[in-house]
Amino acid sequence: MSSSAKEKNDPLKVGIVYIYASKNNTIVHITDATGAETISRKSAGMYTDADRNKPTPWVAMLAAKAAAEEAVNAGISRVIVRVRGQGGNRSPQPNNRAVSAAIKAIVRAGLRIIAIEDVTPIPHDSIRKPGGRRGRRV
Repeated sequence: MSSSAKEKNDPLKVGIVYIYASKNNTIVHITDATGAETISRKSAGMYTDADRNKPTPWVAMLAAKAAAEEAVNAGISRVIVRVRGQGGNRSPQPNNRAVSAAIKAIVRAGLRIIAIEDVTPIPHDSIRKPGGRRGRRV
């Protein structure tokens, strides 16, 4: 049996799903267990023409579904999900509606989720927020 056929039949092949959900877009990136080899990378902007639709749950679901189907075809059966928000001196919360829709699409595509982690970068002593002392004046 060739090595590629063995990889296809391995029921314990694990991958990592990185979901970056900002207020403007949602990006789904699937790698192997080491994180070195990209299996699929889709963004919500690939599935809509209107910029206002990129952060919506519907388009996040389409992007996650397409990425998960590619991963299933590559032989991945179980995944670890790592969710990331914008972070830094901006909002540490990810776009939760888009994230939950993307996770549902990943499960419906046939991938089993082992764990869900939040990997949003949190500053411990950050630079000042833009806008100055009195804030942004509109």
